[in-house]
Amino acid sequence: MDIINKIAAMSPPTNKKETRAFLGVVGFWRMHIPNYSLIVSPLYHVTRKKNDFKWGPEQRQAFEQVKQEIVHAVALGPVRAGPDVKNVLYTAAGENGPTWSLWQKAPGETQGRPLGFWSRGYRGSEARYTPTEKEILAAYEGVRAASEVIGTEAQLLLAPQLPVLGWMFKERAPSTHHATDAT
Repeated sequence: MDIINKIAAMSPPTNKKETRAFLGVVGFWRMHIPNYSLIVSPLYHVTRKKNDFKWGPEQRQAFEQVKQEIVHAVALGPVRAGPDVKNVLYTAAGENGPTWSLWQKAPGETQGRPLGFWSRGYRGSEARYTPTEKEILAAYEGVRAASEVIGTEAQLLLAPQLPVLGWMFKERAPSTHHATDAT
């Protein structure tokens, strides 16, 4: 708790080096905070070599929000194994990037326990993907992250925000707006 109080009392960084140091300190909590990468993206923006250090309202809000998220960070449950344990992966393709969370529910529990939260921004051309492609990307990234936590032998239930997998059982896949669809 002492380290959390120290982080909560930190004053805003005044240069790129201090901002990078702050991001290094709070990075430990990235799996405990839903949408972590989306929250801190304004802070990463001011640390880029090509950008001048300009601390504005967006950075201040991100700085204060991530400190509050750490104070109220979600305690992650221990990974359990067994045939009755259900691992559920929730995925979503947001406006700024994919997010996913892994939950585990054992018999006798009324609600599951989180095993981790992940998020990232879109890279390169991913921002131009169709909604279906973005959902598939979120599911793919989620399965990769989940397999690192629970292993590849455990059963995993995928619960995407949109029914992206439903089209797999139809005769024709939805259009991806690529030139190959014009034929």
